[in-house]
Amino acid sequence: MTESKMLLPKKATIWEVCPRDGFQMEEEWIPTEDKIRLIRLFANTGIKNIEVTSFVHPRAIPQLKDAEEVVKSVQDLTDVKFRALIPNLKGAERAIGSGIKKLKLLLSATDSHSLSNSNATVKDAQAKLLPIVELANKSNVEVSGSIAVAFGCPFEGKVPVERILTILEDYRKMGITEISLADTSGTGDPKLIYDVLGLVKQEFPEFTFSMHLHNTRGMAFANAVAALQQNVTIFDSSTAGLGGCPYAPNAAGNIASEDIVHAFHEMGVETGIDLDKLLEAAKEVKNTIGHDGGSFLLKAGPNSQLHCKPKGQIKLG
Repeated sequence: MTESKMLLPKKATIWEVCPRDGFQMEEEWIPTEDKIRLIRLFANTGIKNIEVTSFVHPRAIPQLKDAEEVVKSVQDLTDVKFRALIPNLKGAERAIGSGIKKLKLLLSATDSHSLSNSNATVKDAQAKLLPIVELANKSNVEVSGSIAVAFGCPFEGKVPVERILTILEDYRKMGITEISLADTSGTGDPKLIYDVLGLVKQEFPEFTFSMHLHNTRGMAFANAVAALQQNVTIFDSSTAGLGGCPYAPNAAGNIASEDIVHAFHEMGVETGIDLDKLLEAAKEVKNTIGHDGGSFLLKAGPNSQLHCKPKGQIKLG
């Protein structure tokens, strides 16, 4: 019998988003020094990419009102690339002034989510991104884009792929070719992920796509494998599975960093991250915040964690 093998990439890149996506959903204030301490723990695991905060108005997300202080306090971690989510020009100015060298733009696939999230239609919201891009170019700062609810909207349901293609074309006109596709409300499934990625990669071969997967319905890892099969190798994840979207009803946290790293390593897809250190960081997140967001490894441990064999004889019959 001929042995068949699943063809997967050899490496994947993880962007840790707990300091932004995870912390933003916590109602109880997380002291700034705890945020900084946890970011340093993430960096110690071998994670090289961290979405460190969002420069949003403090009234919108009070938890991230200390964005400047957090960013300025981790500038010594020079082997880590820090990214910040940017909702508007004022946020971009604050981020760049704090030392951020990569901005991630915020955009939705549907008008309903965009009005809820940004108080503007998709067309109007995208037009407001142009001054941010111009400022970033003048400041020698990288810019990536995103499309929230790309695989399903909690208000409008399934999103026609033609709408995604239109948004991507507008991004291309702005000179942005690195795009995060987000399953914000966790409505995507592996076939949908595979099919949509196949189409967008065909239509925009010069683009670099990444995945932002929420585990609302337990399909985040299956969706990650579907993305790998399309040779998409960049993934957002959140240590301890924290996260969610305040503008997407019932949205759960991101896929847990320790879960996706563990599974990728088991499949021979390397991330450069020390799983043992990452699991310790996840435990510290849970201890600090008071809960996790649905981490399987925090409950069961890695596959390598074996248990004592049962003693005594087995009686049959």
